[in-house]
Amino acid sequence: MSGQFETSVEVDRPVEEVFAYLADGRHDPEFSPRVLEIAKTPDGPTAVGTVFRSTVKDAGMKTSRRFRITGLEAPHTVRWSEESKNLITAEGGYDLKALPDGRTRVRIFNTLEGHGLGKVLAGPALHAARKDAPDFGRRIKAAIEGS
Repeated sequence: MSGQFETSVEVDRPVEEVFAYLADGRHDPEFSPRVLEIAKTPDGPTAVGTVFRSTVKDAGMKTSRRFRITGLEAPHTVRWSEESKNLITAEGGYDLKALPDGRTRVRIFNTLEGHGLGKVLAGPALHAARKDAPDFGRRIKAAIEGS
């Protein structure tokens, strides 16, 4: 089973600042409490091919994740795809649109896909992600505005 969740928020920061913040996945722990640690390779600016490796905690279990940046068009688009072999994997991105008065609309989306036993778990995981999506968007907004 696979499915998508998404949400949108308006951030009181210019699109270039929002893009720079979100393109650096090392900020994920600031708005995603499930991310325990994260590292980026190679050093330097995020580009297509940059990899972020993280340890996350879902449903009481720690897993290792590996995401590769697959699309990056400053200052409007960030795309990633999970390369790790977990029961449920994700791919998704951010779409950013400049708004009047230096604000930015951010659309956040992820597609979750179950593998093996994860096909059974994907439904409840997707339900939980959809339920949390508005709060997830608010956490992203607060983290960016507080940076």
